[in-house]
Amino acid sequence: MATGRGALIPAEDRTKIMELFREGLREGAPVKAIADLIGICSRTLRRWGLAFEAYGFSQDRRKGSPRVVVHRFSEEERQQVLESVNDSRFADLTPAQIVAVLAEEGTYVGSESTIYRIMRQEGLLNHCGRTRLPREAREVPVLEATGIHQVLAWDITLLPGPVKGQFFYLYMVLDVWSRRILGVEVHERECSELASAFFDRVCRDEGISKGSAAVLHSDNGAPMRSFILAAKMAELGVSLSFSRPRVSNDNAYAESWFRTMKYHQSYPLRRFRDLLSVKAWVEGFVEWYNAEHRHSGIKYVTPNQRHYGQADGICAIRQQTYEEARQKHPQRWSRHIRDWSQPQVVSINHPRPQQPVAA
Repeated sequence: MATGRGALIPAEDRTKIMELFREGLREGAPVKAIADLIGICSRTLRRWGLAFEAYGFSQDRRKGSPRVVVHRFSEEERQQVLESVNDSRFADLTPAQIVAVLAEEGTYVGSESTIYRIMRQEGLLNHCGRTRLPREAREVPVLEATGIHQVLAWDITLLPGPVKGQFFYLYMVLDVWSRRILGVEVHERECSELASAFFDRVCRDEGISKGSAAVLHSDNGAPMRSFILAAKMAELGVSLSFSRPRVSNDNAYAESWFRTMKYHQSYPLRRFRDLLSVKAWVEGFVEWYNAEHRHSGIKYVTPNQRHYGQADGICAIRQQTYEEARQKHPQRWSRHIRDWSQPQVVSINHPRPQQPVAA
């Protein structure tokens, strides 16, 4: 049976195969029949034939195939490179510096990339000095919420002050499951002490305690990573979760809320006059967002309706309305009606499906 994944065939055997292939073509045999007889895929035979016509030989270019590289270093040249890098006077120098020094002395043992490659193959590349070791990639944070006060997301954003370059700092925390804003505060500076006091008030008002087993998710800002906030969260029984560095999507719920706020029609076109005006506007916006804004992620109910258990009843009425509409005019519905049921699980970074294990 012909195969395109046969064993690696030396060049001399390919030449014999191509002679048989040409002889079969001269006798009028079809390519497919010749390929099946030899045991090589017909497409492979055609590719070899083109290579023989163009260059007089065919080379296996697949990864891992044996090939002759004319510019490959000989064993003597490799030893010369190793002796150079192991010279005591080059003990504290990088390959780039070694190449420069040897060039000044009129000696060339190889390029910088070649020296790096040979050193890597010989296990001579080791970390040295006081530079920081390469960090392993942080695991993707995966959090799931099936009810209120299970996963909270918070962040701090800048609001323009009366003078260019002056900003006010908006502290915000929301419930990921219901999208309800649990608390906001506006300050003139960003610090861990203010963040700690902010969460102390929010958790007290919302009744979040050690029995709630809440998780607070944020990015890697200084107040978020501070020991003061970590101590306060440990006291309140709230676990901490952090985004991966430079991955804003890990804290998408907070970032999305900031965008909704700053693109709202009531957001000032210029700047806020003072701290009092900022607080007044933010309080009004949060009240509108929680009580009036119909959120697309929770089937267009308000965050308050979802947070306080009213959303399921509202969506049941919508579902019944659609059922009655289809019964009244069934010819207008070619498929199922719209699903108004509330999402039961809300997650940060949906868990990846498990890959099947090869037998």
